[in-house]
Amino acid sequence: MFEPYYPEAYSDFTIPANKTAFELALAGVADRLGASYGLVIDGEVSHTGRAIDSVNPAKPAEVVGTIAAAGVAEAEQALQAAWAAFPTWAALDATKRARYGVKLAAIMRRHKYELAAIETWEAGKNWLEAEADVAEAIDFVDYYARQAIRLARPVRTVHWKGEDNESHLQPIGAGVVIPPWNFPGAILIGMAMGPVLAGNTVVVKPASNTPVIGARWMQMVAEAGIPPGVINYLPGPGGEVGDFLVDHPLTRFINFTGSKEVGLRIAERSAKVNPGQKWLKRAYMEMGGKDAMIVDETADLKAAVADAVRSAFGFQGQKCSAASRLILVKPIHDEVLDGVVKGAEALEVGPPVENRAVGPVISAAQHKAILAEIAKGKSEATLATGGSTIDRDGGWYIQPTVFAGVAPEARLAQHEIFGPVLSVIEARDFDHALEIANGTEFGLTGGVYSRDRSRIERARREFHVGNLYINRKITGALVGVQPFGGFNMSGSNAKAGGPDYLRLFMEMKTVAERWVTR
Repeated sequence: MFEPYYPEAYSDFTIPANKTAFELALAGVADRLGASYGLVIDGEVSHTGRAIDSVNPAKPAEVVGTIAAAGVAEAEQALQAAWAAFPTWAALDATKRARYGVKLAAIMRRHKYELAAIETWEAGKNWLEAEADVAEAIDFVDYYARQAIRLARPVRTVHWKGEDNESHLQPIGAGVVIPPWNFPGAILIGMAMGPVLAGNTVVVKPASNTPVIGARWMQMVAEAGIPPGVINYLPGPGGEVGDFLVDHPLTRFINFTGSKEVGLRIAERSAKVNPGQKWLKRAYMEMGGKDAMIVDETADLKAAVADAVRSAFGFQGQKCSAASRLILVKPIHDEVLDGVVKGAEALEVGPPVENRAVGPVISAAQHKAILAEIAKGKSEATLATGGSTIDRDGGWYIQPTVFAGVAPEARLAQHEIFGPVLSVIEARDFDHALEIANGTEFGLTGGVYSRDRSRIERARREFHVGNLYINRKITGALVGVQPFGGFNMSGSNAKAGGPDYLRLFMEMKTVAERWVTR
């Protein structure tokens, strides 16, 4: 009934018409800077007397928007609203739910540049990174709508004479969605719409650094006609609102993406059965990475250098999939290191609204934490380039930074910094490189640059990551093409954007009826 799914295309901003259109979108968002937004509970927008200021990380004195901050009372209301909406939404034919999703995706597509422009102002993403985030959000909605129809069909079982046996999947209830700030469109929307299109209802608690993009999206949710209470939007402090929702006995599932430390805390809390709770909560923790690219002596070194720089410094390295370790076999180590250093130094740092290659990091706290890791790194390895702040409009800028001579067990090679910092490690040979790559607690993304087929096949088997990329950059997974999620301390391997994702928020019911013959 719907057209086949295909990922949303990216714009070429060298085309004058596209460039002009995005500049108009940026100007339109600029005209709304400082606007106020409310919570959305049961379809009603409300204010609480408390507020969160979302600021432009390139110019922190500039408030992008002020959004109401929820407390425990509002969290209780939102969860009750989600449960009140659940029976009707869950009973709706999957095709009808999917139509809401396809309609929402179409609305988002019409406003793609506007949504991307909000991210440029609020999250510090340049034009390409912002549009890619919004395109991924559209893809999640479109793809999951189609998957919901597929999963609504009866599960195939073995025929048994004299009986009618059927197994089918059904939604599980009202849950909590806790997305990160780094993909405030794609991850927030994907984590919410997967459960919702499967028939569940949700309370979304966005990251406090980037709540405006979600508030604008909720207006589109209403425009698409999704019933009140199905998606409730609840900005607020994580220690107060987040803990309350995670602990609540009526919370059926928790869908989280963020840091390892917060994810482990939520996993532990969600495992406790609280008074009045009738189920074991399902909890999916998608956490961090310490992602590695291996380059051997057979590789296309020019391409490897370019993709290492793109993977390490795209969106200032603030991606769980970003390359933070570059593992080079000895014969080509110096040549590739030199190329990467030159590539990093060539990146233009500046305001995202001007579409510079590298913008600011997200917050003062993140800026301070990254600089502290760089200072520690200077005692472990050689600073090859970068490592300093850039003073412009008070923005939270850090130079693209490369460390050389990093030991595999050093903090630089083990701790997720989540910023524009790349650690270069020398390996004796490919065997050693693979050993180093697997030598962390994480297992999210990884890459291999090689022309040696036997090594590529070995990496396919032995490089222990959820998403392995060969002879290309290690960021930019496409919905439906490269289901995304990692191993070990990188999380639950939920595989967002994959055919089994909605299944996580459903349970199977089997009905057996014996035929009455007399």
